[in-house]
Amino acid sequence: MAEESDLEKSEPASPARLEKAREEGQVARSRELVTFVMLVTGMGGLWAMGAMMGGHFSSALRNGLQFERASAFDASHMMVQAGTAVLHALQALMPLLAMMLVAALVAPMMLGGWLFSTKSLAPTFSKMNPVAGIGRMFSTESLAELVKTIVKSLLVGGVAWWVISAEVSDIMALMSEPVHAALPHALKLVALTCALIIGSLLLVALIDVPYQLWSHHRKLRMSREDLRQEQKENDGDPQVKAQIRRQQQQMAKRRMMAEVPKADIIVTNPTHFAVALKYHDKEMRAPRVVAKGADLVALRIRAMAEENKIPILEAAPLTRALYCHTKLGDEIPASLYAAVAEVLAWAYQLNHQLSEGGTAPRAPQNLPVPESLDPLGTTA
Repeated sequence: MAEESDLEKSEPASPARLEKAREEGQVARSRELVTFVMLVTGMGGLWAMGAMMGGHFSSALRNGLQFERASAFDASHMMVQAGTAVLHALQALMPLLAMMLVAALVAPMMLGGWLFSTKSLAPTFSKMNPVAGIGRMFSTESLAELVKTIVKSLLVGGVAWWVISAEVSDIMALMSEPVHAALPHALKLVALTCALIIGSLLLVALIDVPYQLWSHHRKLRMSREDLRQEQKENDGDPQVKAQIRRQQQQMAKRRMMAEVPKADIIVTNPTHFAVALKYHDKEMRAPRVVAKGADLVALRIRAMAEENKIPILEAAPLTRALYCHTKLGDEIPASLYAAVAEVLAWAYQLNHQLSEGGTAPRAPQNLPVPESLDPLGTTA
């Protein structure tokens, strides 16, 4: 039962799933909303620019019907007249077509936003499977589209029949009216019918938009296993991350151990901690920690220091303070300048004695290490 509940797609889509679907061109779309916006734009354009368009068409018709008798037998003149008529028609329709183009671009953005994805244009051979096609024909989505189409047809047809039935007397009266009065009256009846039909489509769009949003999110629902897999992909496999951390630690340790032979001195605790210090007066403001470690790493630092003849000094409080309060590559704290200066001076003297001979320098004792920096200090 637990496995069945994990495989059942009962969980809402995660933000990552929604974003991936959007990249693939899957967004909620309502054709009814687009149809309504296009019709409203067309009706509004005709209402606002009807007089201008009528003037252009009248001019085109007048110019097309006026010609000289000699021109009737000239084919080239007829082509010129036709071109002029087409140009007048384009001038009349261009503003309305521009408005319709803007509406066609803006209408989809009202629901799913502007989206251009090449993935949706790629061929999907699974959609060419006839068995799957038959299954889509009898799916719940196809049934919903069929019901919606029937309801829309009945609604639009019913509104048109109701308007025509209510105005049938006025329509019949158009035949007895003079032309200059019948034409505006007829246009008024057509405008009323179109406005009521568009109003009925608004009702269809208001029903279709929530349905399309619900259907889109239902298709993208995920199972609990999908959510766990997505979380694992986002966070990374714990075993892989642990392996990466181990490799990073090993690389960092190798880089650190490569700096030990370049150090000026190694201070120890005596076996639990080891810290390697280096100072170059022309490159550094203060001595820096180039390597440090505890237990086995400390023993390895000591061994490399002995191999490379790096001075080693047992200074427990200083070593603990440096180990706990510095990171690799950091300069030492200002409160340890005096103690580290004594240690470096001893290392320089020891190197000089080993190379030139003479009496070995005395190892520094009771180094001035603040108790607040020593983890074992009385005030720590």
